[in-house]
Amino acid sequence: MPVTVSPLEAVRAAVRGDALLSPAITRRLISEFVARPPDAIAPDGLDLVLSPLTAKTHVSRAMTKLGARDRAQLVVFAYESGIVSPRSRPAGRA
Repeated sequence: MPVTVSPLEAVRAAVRGDALLSPAITRRLISEFVARPPDAIAPDGLDLVLSPLTAKTHVSRAMTKLGARDRAQLVVFAYESGIVSPRSRPAGRA
């Protein structure tokens, strides 16, 4: 059963900095993430632990500094600027 969101709920989500994704897109994103091999493990002493509140603060400040309206725009910025690059996909995956 499709989930619908009213325009008012969509605006409220955008104001909160949330992004609206359909359940089908969310499932596909999770499936793609789980199917990928893990990143290389950081050498001893280079692991970094942040509390959820600290991570949210960093995201909020990055959004403010870059003029991004949501986290999705931060991801787009990261790819377009070369800060991150897509991992190679396994053979046969689109």
